[in-house]
Amino acid sequence: MAKRGSEAARNGSRRPAWLSRNLFAISWVSLLQDAASEMLYPLMPIFLNSVLGAPAAIVGAIEGAAEGAMSLTKLASAWINRWVPRKVMVAVGYGGAALGKFIIALAGAWPVVMIGRVVDRLGKGLRSAARDAILVQGVSARDRGKVIGFHRTSDTLGAVIGPALALALLSLFDGDLRSVLWIAVIPAVLSTAAVFFIKDNDFENRRQPRPRKARAVNTPENQGALAPKLKLLIWLLAIFSLANFPDALILLHLSQEGFEITEVVGLYLLFNIAYASMSFPFGLLADRMKPQHVYALGLVCFSLAYGGFALTSDKTFSALLVIVYGGFAAANDVVGKSWVSRLARDNQQLLVQSRLQGLSGLGLLVAGIWAGLAWNLGDGLGTTPLLISAAFGLVAAAVVSRTKLGG
Repeated sequence: MAKRGSEAARNGSRRPAWLSRNLFAISWVSLLQDAASEMLYPLMPIFLNSVLGAPAAIVGAIEGAAEGAMSLTKLASAWINRWVPRKVMVAVGYGGAALGKFIIALAGAWPVVMIGRVVDRLGKGLRSAARDAILVQGVSARDRGKVIGFHRTSDTLGAVIGPALALALLSLFDGDLRSVLWIAVIPAVLSTAAVFFIKDNDFENRRQPRPRKARAVNTPENQGALAPKLKLLIWLLAIFSLANFPDALILLHLSQEGFEITEVVGLYLLFNIAYASMSFPFGLLADRMKPQHVYALGLVCFSLAYGGFALTSDKTFSALLVIVYGGFAAANDVVGKSWVSRLARDNQQLLVQSRLQGLSGLGLLVAGIWAGLAWNLGDGLGTTPLLISAAFGLVAAAVVSRTKLGG
């Protein structure tokens, strides 16, 4: 025991306690999967619209259906965990995402793409809340912003690598989108294999023989009801998602504004660089400041980006707005997750993440549908829904900044 204690002390002198091996393992899994997803994602609206002939409403509907399937699975993930350990949920989830990408690469018509996207997102829905619950196990509440921020940085580095590879492969294959889609399957499969290195207390505990009565202690039924202020916070963040339509429509808007396919991928790469670089700082701020103020800052970034996209066709200004939009993405993801995590008990982490991510995803589903249907109103090119969402974001920023639901 003394030897173990001295080893822990030496390890502690090298790195903070929150910077664990498990955090590194989960971050690598996410990096590989996001590299695969983001090789594919910026090409999707162009592939659907230009190659398969799907209009903007179909693009929005496909992304909405995918997000809806993901959201319902997230909402059910705490219930699924009654029978399935979190680590198994994570492994099956990443495997499903790899299968979805394989289906998309095969697609010759947009309904097949929809099937592939739904399978992909079902996998994400199954794994996300379980993975985030594993991520914060044993981590002090005051360090969870940093942990989630570090993970999101690593995850989004994959989203930087993905579009960069897509650009290189488009050049190598002379603009052949389908070849890039096939290669995106490779890191998705590697990500699934890397889940083996994740350690999870839930998985290890279930492998130990114990009396039936003892096994029932940690079931979701015994986690207790969420605190009223935590429920209110989840609903508040979820309501905002009704204005946050899928990024595929932002990419479609940029494409319709005159950006070439390689420029659209390049802008998406720029977005992910901004997202990755700001994720850890936003997590650090969320640990040191009131999270509602940090989240409100992200909403201001959202409004500036959406409003700017609607009002300009200048390529340089659009590129700057993409960077601002990356700031919103970092705040929305990192601060939102760490905020609810701090207010929840340790045995409620999967439940609270499934509620937040599931309800927010359902909001994204509704946003994708209404934005796609309103795409050609007014000046067209998505100007009307972009302006509506920008205004909604400013109202949400004012409401969130005044909330008393701090962690």
